[in-house]
Amino acid sequence: MGGTGSAAQETARPVATGRRGAVVAALMLSMALAALDSTIVSTAVPQIVGDLGGFSVFSWLFSGYLLAVTVTLPVYGKLSDTFGRKPVLIVGSVLFLLGSLLCALAWNMGALIAFRIVQGLGGGALQGTVQTLAADLYPLKDRPRIQAKLSTVWAVSAVAGPGLGGVLAAYADWRWIFLVNLPVGAVALWLIVRHLHEPERENTPRARVDWPGALAVFACGGVLLTALVQGGVAWPWLSAPSLALFGTGLALVAVVVLVERRAAEPIIPGWVWRRRTIAAVNLALGALGLLMVAPTVFLPTYAQSVLGLAPVAAGFVLSVWTLSWPVSAALSQHVYRRIGFRRTAMLGIGAAALILLAFPFLPYPGQAWQPTLLMLLLGAALGLFQLPLIVGVQSTVGWAERGTTTASVLFCRQTGQTIGAAVFGAVANGVLAARLGGAGDLDSVTRALGSGTAPEATRRAIADAVHAVYLGASCAAALAFLVLLFLAPRKFPVLKD
Repeated sequence: MGGTGSAAQETARPVATGRRGAVVAALMLSMALAALDSTIVSTAVPQIVGDLGGFSVFSWLFSGYLLAVTVTLPVYGKLSDTFGRKPVLIVGSVLFLLGSLLCALAWNMGALIAFRIVQGLGGGALQGTVQTLAADLYPLKDRPRIQAKLSTVWAVSAVAGPGLGGVLAAYADWRWIFLVNLPVGAVALWLIVRHLHEPERENTPRARVDWPGALAVFACGGVLLTALVQGGVAWPWLSAPSLALFGTGLALVAVVVLVERRAAEPIIPGWVWRRRTIAAVNLALGALGLLMVAPTVFLPTYAQSVLGLAPVAAGFVLSVWTLSWPVSAALSQHVYRRIGFRRTAMLGIGAAALILLAFPFLPYPGQAWQPTLLMLLLGAALGLFQLPLIVGVQSTVGWAERGTTTASVLFCRQTGQTIGAAVFGAVANGVLAARLGGAGDLDSVTRALGSGTAPEATRRAIADAVHAVYLGASCAAALAFLVLLFLAPRKFPVLKD
């Protein structure tokens, strides 16, 4: 096969076949919880703020959860390689469910934000460990099947989240948004405890956990991601808080490097970046996170403000890529078995770059089917790009390194999304200010459009701003293509099953 190379033997960690279906069901339920929680809160914000207050800080309901998930991914990845997937997944599930229960009992916005962070601490374990276990359960030839299932669960949950949140907030109470996690999570946790059996570990010296490194990574990631998430929102980019956070973050980067070089078992080992395959996939999926911001954040605004669609119809324009993405991912195995992981991913991201580049050339105001068609094609292209890279990179390492490798890939993708939100938000607001003579930003102008007070010139300005964002996303896709072309090896050094 075009994607194989090394003849080294992978250390097997099998799960009994009779129990595998139950474990897969648990993984899918866990993935659904993690995906739903990223979106289900959004439509209930008015009810939450009306009950608890704290409108000025409600954005931390999302930012706090995102930060906790992102900065814990490397830590959980290393812990799963050290102690096994099962204990890490159990601890993560318990933390997530505890956070959900506490969120439902929150008495003010500050408490709710704190409990969302507890949820995020568990969510980081769910995301990373589920993806790692998927690779543990299946040999290379069958991994696309489970990854396609997880992609489908993620897509359906992400799309259904806002609608479900709105229904619960309108007809029940916003607290049910968090309470519904409890029975679903409890079933997943029971299935894991009952049916996931990892082989007994050999008698080796007790593993040393790099707790100073974990704390340094957590602090460094938290400070830098806070600077990116809140910069240009809570304070100007060049203000004292922004500069202080970036300065502190850079100093903590130096601390992380120093601590990790001295650690016997570092949380982020140097081989993650020294191996060409892993480094290339990390950078390529970081670029994927960057470009995904364009459709997920800006397309709904474009559909409502420029095309004049209702919120439900605007959501459909975005959601169609969740139909083509899993299908393309499931079929990608037939491509990469012929031409290899690298070429398949290059084919997918090259097509994605062209599709994103086509968006600024759509007519104004245009018809709804035009961006819908582009999103359908974009989902197919990205399914052909992401899954071969994840399956490929997981197949180049043995069991003892797979958790760290998977976590590094997901961490880079999450970080790319955070950077993309900051960068493309600044681009959109800059274009908007230039078109409107320095008046307003995208959020304020969109609110004015919703109240019916904005003129035609404002709609054109929003179209230009979103076009600029898509052009930037196309550049991110081109960057990923170049990374695979010049950095990734022609054949991934896949270990034999």
